[in-house]
Amino acid sequence: MYSQWALATQARTLCFQSNAVPLPVRSRAANRLIHYSRLPMRSVFFVNSGAEANENALKMAFAVTRRHRVVAVEQSFHGRTAAAGAVTWGAAAKWYGFPRAPFEVSFLPRGPRAVGADGAAHGGGVIVDDAVRAALEREITELTAAVIVEPVQGVGGAFDLGAAYLAALRARCNVVGALLIFDEVQCGMGRVGAPFAAGLYGVVPDMITTAKVLGSGFPCGALLMGARVAAAVKLDALGTTFGGGPMACAVIEAVIEAIESEGLLERVRSVGELIRTRCQIGPVNGYQGAGLLVGLHTSRPAKQVHAALLERDILTGTSGDPNILRLLPPFILEAQHVELLRTALLEIGA
Repeated sequence: MYSQWALATQARTLCFQSNAVPLPVRSRAANRLIHYSRLPMRSVFFVNSGAEANENALKMAFAVTRRHRVVAVEQSFHGRTAAAGAVTWGAAAKWYGFPRAPFEVSFLPRGPRAVGADGAAHGGGVIVDDAVRAALEREITELTAAVIVEPVQGVGGAFDLGAAYLAALRARCNVVGALLIFDEVQCGMGRVGAPFAAGLYGVVPDMITTAKVLGSGFPCGALLMGARVAAAVKLDALGTTFGGGPMACAVIEAVIEAIESEGLLERVRSVGELIRTRCQIGPVNGYQGAGLLVGLHTSRPAKQVHAALLERDILTGTSGDPNILRLLPPFILEAQHVELLRTALLEIGA
């Protein structure tokens, strides 16, 4: 309702205006987003999508460092445009389509996950062992412009990389002077139970990209920049026709208002925990992820569980991991809905 009211109100006032002209609603949205982030971000560039946000983040990394290599993480997904697709795991073999990548790319391993006493992964992120550290030192060098990473991977299976892994990336980037980009298009804006996963894990990147929840269904995206990157932005360095339009900015304000005034971050945390404790049953034998970006480990192919749940009118998703059922429910999910999922999983059986 917040976003619908904001759109209707803004439509009666101003639907579109060139972003070359300052707009109060854009300034309000940018300031609100920085304040909401609870992170030392200094500037916001509004765009139309997550892929566009990632394109501009990579562009700024090259502009700041004057280097030509980017490092991403295996099983990543950053978008289907030229630069974003180039840093997406497996894109070249499946759908990339461009004759060549616009820069050099290499991929880091995710590393082994922490496991519980039963041998199943139950959150906690990646173990940063000697092999992971060696990979970071080998791939992230003085030639690296940026490392781009989803703190909690979406398409990769709601895979929470964890504080130790992200801190190791930050430390290595500091050593070689590379920029660290957090792609929080899917895990950001409260989905992990904090405004951004950067805050949840206590690791501050140089840039954050976000979209999806940011517009509550309305197309928009944003690039948040720290001091080093913001200082490098020059006139005409970044551009977009419709990004930062008054309609999108009104929605962004409304989304943040709804999250804060309705206490939705607390609900995300509590209902996410409820899913993890109540839904390890039937074909589910473990979990990963954070907040309401949940990956349920299944004892049979996840697509079979997905199909069986869909027959019971429960919409879930699959991922790049054939045994991960991916959940991205709305922030207003209630305990009764979790019980419906639990009952359905019991009916499906192991």
